[in-house]
Amino acid sequence: MAKRDFYEILGVGKNASEDEIKKAYRKLAMKYHPDRNPDNKVAEDKFKEAKEAYEMLSDSQKRDAYDRYGHAGVDPNMGGGGGPGAGGFADAFGDIFGDIFGGGRRNAGPQVYRGADLRYNLEITLEQAANGFDTTIRVPSWDECDTCHGSGAKPGTSPVTCTTCGGHGQVRMQQGLFSIQQACPKCHGTGKMIPEPCTTCSGVGRIKRNKTLEVKIPAGIDDGMRIRSSGNGEPGVNGGPPGDLYVEIHIKQHPVFQREGDDLHCEIPISFVKAALGGEIEVPTLSGKASFTVPEGTQSGKTFRLRSKGVKGVRSGYAGDLFCHVVIETPVKLTEKQKELLRDFEKLTVEGGSKHSPQSKSWMDKVKKFFE
Repeated sequence: MAKRDFYEILGVGKNASEDEIKKAYRKLAMKYHPDRNPDNKVAEDKFKEAKEAYEMLSDSQKRDAYDRYGHAGVDPNMGGGGGPGAGGFADAFGDIFGDIFGGGRRNAGPQVYRGADLRYNLEITLEQAANGFDTTIRVPSWDECDTCHGSGAKPGTSPVTCTTCGGHGQVRMQQGLFSIQQACPKCHGTGKMIPEPCTTCSGVGRIKRNKTLEVKIPAGIDDGMRIRSSGNGEPGVNGGPPGDLYVEIHIKQHPVFQREGDDLHCEIPISFVKAALGGEIEVPTLSGKASFTVPEGTQSGKTFRLRSKGVKGVRSGYAGDLFCHVVIETPVKLTEKQKELLRDFEKLTVEGGSKHSPQSKSWMDKVKKFFE
């Protein structure tokens, strides 16, 4: 059976450019590849046909021979320009899967990688978080080795080009139809080998030290927030940019206040006499002292709101509020005299009726209805 015209197989004209030929082939290769068409003999034949056509037309010498003499010009059995070479196909097919996996021949050479980001946990007080402050921290850092000046080689020697990848830092692995590019296993992508490593840094070119950084904690920062220190993470590989350092804030538990966003909460214990008679109460805030009036007959659990006595958040235009939750404290370790007075007080309260204990009256009514 006579072979089809290579240009017809790829669907391009005889004046098509190299890019047009490659683009047409890649489209057909993706469509008819055996992995996408298992047990499909027709697709397999079309894939082989397109592969052969591309191998011929992608080589300028073979394409010239084909244009002059047709199939006879490139058929080795007919004395033409030689059989199909693997180079053209591997290049195109490698480009296809290089695009898919993020590689490709255009990326030849040592790969440049950004350094990893680092995290530093900083514990601060609620007062520090509310007001903000400046502090210094010590973090691990990689510095250039003073002995080899970053080369990794013993003084008097130099790194040499990797013999496995030829200094490219990348090797191409051919597995059947697949061509995959990956970091060189011998030089780990650097493109260089160090015959005699520096004894100070063991050939790394860097030594680990601690460095001191100044960090500005903004007023109103909250637990779990992070501050980025640009460029103070791990250094990059092969000249890549360094990563960043993230200072993560953890606020210590406060003995008085609990923070919820920009608001503060606290419990205020008062005597049952103060709750019954009412009066003024003085409470602490992050900015000093404040006071409010407890009305007569205040019950336990009553909440009083002090506006703008909370925290002004880093993204807020105004401060939050302070919520004071009243807790009535039951007296303990009473003297006999105190107990006697309380019994008299209880007797007078009962004689006065339910008007003195409206909550108890309401609760007892509910209990009665429940049992009825």
